[in-house]
Amino acid sequence: MGDRHTIHAVLDAIERGQRFLVSAHARPDGDAVGSMLACGMILEQLGKQVEMVSCDRVPLIYRSLPCASVVRQVSRVEGEYDAVILLECDGIERSRLRGLDGRFLINIDHHVSGRTFGNINWIDTEACAVAEMVYKLAMVAGVCITPEMATCLYTAVLTDTGSFCYDGTDAHTFELAAELVRHGAKSATIAKDVYFSHPTSKMLLLGAALSNLRREGRIAWMWVTHDDMVRTSAAEEDCEGIVNYAIAIAGVDVAIFLRELSNHRVRLSLRSKGDVNVARLAERFGGGGHQHASGCTIDGPLPDATDMILEVARRTLSAAVHESHSLI
Repeated sequence: MGDRHTIHAVLDAIERGQRFLVSAHARPDGDAVGSMLACGMILEQLGKQVEMVSCDRVPLIYRSLPCASVVRQVSRVEGEYDAVILLECDGIERSRLRGLDGRFLINIDHHVSGRTFGNINWIDTEACAVAEMVYKLAMVAGVCITPEMATCLYTAVLTDTGSFCYDGTDAHTFELAAELVRHGAKSATIAKDVYFSHPTSKMLLLGAALSNLRREGRIAWMWVTHDDMVRTSAAEEDCEGIVNYAIAIAGVDVAIFLRELSNHRVRLSLRSKGDVNVARLAERFGGGGHQHASGCTIDGPLPDATDMILEVARRTLSAAVHESHSLI
């Protein structure tokens, strides 16, 4: 289905309904939060009733975004809605919300791991962020891009492109960012809120992770235990971005951050440079994401999980190197 045709399918569903719920994946990141808020603003401009919910709270660094305070943290969806708009989910389960079965679902996603689980599925793997798709939706709907909406969308684009560092960032991405600045997004203020507003607990957790940093050739990894989380009073959101310190090492092409959960399962954050597709790696364990940024959760204990992901990472890296050489 063509991109424009799918946008109109989404807009037709919005036009037919009156009451909507908007949500995104569990552990919401900048793209999930910013896109959810902007989508809610679009619906309100179109005269619709909208509620925004998440199974996890909005992370601290995004709570200053316009309307972030109205996002409700819930575990189950109750009430009647004409449609539920799910952002950045490859299935209902990724939202970790109960009560979605049997509802009319509009699925909007840009990940290569995206799946067509909704009644309407708009998946654009060429988009730099779901925020780009929400921006397109606003343009086609003819709504006004307010400074508040632009702020949310710019935050989403900034964070989901790794501060414009990930592959796929091109002239079009910067044109989108420029448009959002023209609509009122203050880039310097947003960068300060996102990158220079961390709690002390995150810095203490980062110190624990860096003390465990290990390297094997082009692979680097680090971990924190559940005890580390408790000792530093860290929240789940404090783990965001820690893996980037490992991928920042010269000569490292694959980085892994492992976090031991209270149930002894292990949450993995994966990053890569070059030809390695860590989304494919994460998909082997039921996760997904971008080519150079993905995640998944696997069974513990932590040492076994580390051995398992390292073995797969070694094979993945070796295959990528072999494929690269065969193209020369």
